Amino acid sequence: MPRTASTRTASARTVAARTVAAELATVRDFLRHAVSSFEAAGLSYGHGTTNAFDDAAFLVLEGLHLPVGRLDPWLDARLLPAERLRLAELIAARVSTRKPTAYLLNKAYIQGMPFYVDERVIVPRSYLGEMLAGEGAEALFGAGEGSLVDAPDDVGSVLELCTGSGCLAILAALRFPNAAVDAVELSADALRVAERNVADYGLGERVRLLQGDLFAPAKGRTYDLIITNPPYVAAAVVEAFPPEYAAEPRMAHAGGADGLDLVRRIIAGAAAHLAPGGGLLCEIGEDREVLEAEFPDAAFLWLDSAESEGEVFWVRREDIPLPEQGEGGMRSMPGEGALRVKLR
Repeated sequence: MPRTASTRTASARTVAARTVAAELATVRDFLRHAVSSFEAAGLSYGHGTTNAFDDAAFLVLEGLHLPVGRLDPWLDARLLPAERLRLAELIAARVSTRKPTAYLLNKAYIQGMPFYVDERVIVPRSYLGEMLAGEGAEALFGAGEGSLVDAPDDVGSVLELCTGSGCLAILAALRFPNAAVDAVELSADALRVAERNVADYGLGERVRLLQGDLFAPAKGRTYDLIITNPPYVAAAVVEAFPPEYAAEPRMAHAGGADGLDLVRRIIAGAAAHLAPGGGLLCEIGEDREVLEAEFPDAAFLWLDSAESEGEVFWVRREDIPLPEQGEGGMRSMPGEGALRVKLR
């Protein structure tokens, strides 16, 4: 049977990896080789790392099952033949396939917490992860003054929309220990990944995974908190994606012509699914001005993270714009005006 082009490419990659594995010996050797290879190939980043060095360090450490937070102790460690071949093959695959390193390793981290990932889900990297589990989480969702909720222990129900790998639902369950979490996802394939992550964290009794379109699976239930990182990339940007981003499920990115189609639907439906005093936490990317112009009466509270400015909003149920009756457009309940806070 004649070999396909992909088979020939994989075979050539294996031969090249064996040559590299025979020449290199230490973690430092493979780190240098990876950085050089990534730079020469002009790879793209943004799936947990932002440059060739960090991506190479993640690949090497995770590929060797070493703690990903520390590189120095291992730099001069000599590797076993099987370890050398594994790293050489991973580096070659990163360059030739242009898949995000997280897919090659089936691992992504949010705030130091590991999650299983593969091509069925977007590689998790939401700013909401920091807001739920990072340094600023206690200020936003603690019991102190300025918290978005009165008391974390009093949050009894959370709805997460567009859950993907389930990571944010898991972080929400850990942040709010008394909450039952409903996590909604349209993709059945993505839900299989989420099931694995929920099981890995032993949260099967508290996190319920539901398949469907946004609020449809909620069936009229109300929640103390809704969190969501929906698809919010404009169509033209999706079409111009580099291979790393194009490797992810298209539906996890595509937000319509201007990127805000799902965001608008979420805002329109949120109030009906929030309990009194509840709120919506939503990541939208860099379209704050568009959203504020479209909903001028909404009291959006814009939140900053360590790596973002005004790309996430919080809005209380009482301040969410509601559909007008009759002539279309939107109306809102009395609010306090747009505010802004920083996590740190």
